[in-house]
Amino acid sequence: MSLAKSHTLAGIVILGVVLLIWQFLPPAMDVPKFIIPTPMDMLKELGRMYRREDLITNTLSTALYTTLGFAIGSAMGAIIGYLLGMSEFWERVLSPYILALQIAPKVAFAPLFIMWFGYNATPKLLVTVLIVFFPVLVNVLAAMKTVDRDMVNLARAYSLSRWEIFLKVEFPSTLPNLMAGLRIASTLAVIGVTVGELVGGNTGLGFLISYGGGQANAAMVFNSIVLLTLIGIVLYSVLAWAEKRLLHYIPKKEH
Repeated sequence: MSLAKSHTLAGIVILGVVLLIWQFLPPAMDVPKFIIPTPMDMLKELGRMYRREDLITNTLSTALYTTLGFAIGSAMGAIIGYLLGMSEFWERVLSPYILALQIAPKVAFAPLFIMWFGYNATPKLLVTVLIVFFPVLVNVLAAMKTVDRDMVNLARAYSLSRWEIFLKVEFPSTLPNLMAGLRIASTLAVIGVTVGELVGGNTGLGFLISYGGGQANAAMVFNSIVLLTLIGIVLYSVLAWAEKRLLHYIPKKEH
């Protein structure tokens, strides 16, 4: 059996054991279902959510704004990171403001966005963009500072333009850091959307979590959390696949 198959089999076994414990231990300890529902309770509730709570629409709404917020925030972070990396002057001027915004708790902006834009999809999109923006910006900016200056000077010696130096030297050198930042941002995008939906949304899985909590329906909350996790896993997996294709030239550590 190959190592990859062994890892997969071990993961499935662990998951099966966890689900069995989850199914039988809470009832054996007389834990109420509204505190810890069993997997079977969650499956039954999932069917009810599909019939009564417009589960598909809410899941697609969260997935859409997660992807959209991730794409916008990542693009802004990468572009501004590269621009600041090219200009030491502007990087020094803007660094204090970037640091202040980075330190500020992003989720605290959600109520403010709701006051400005109302109870619609805009606040959760803005929170997601804000949360995603900084990991990408910081990773790209840090990578630009570590680009091999000898390679840049060599490119200048061959009379390459600033744009050509970026495309042929700086961008390829910083691509691993960019992809690492994107993977981090993909996990944070789900948090951003969820916060926006919890604070003031009327659609999405975050809204279902808030609604389920108000109804003391733990199974609904658990199901929504599982679906949010799956959205994050899918987005992260797509980025990991893209990174593997783009950075195929980087040697992997042998196990």
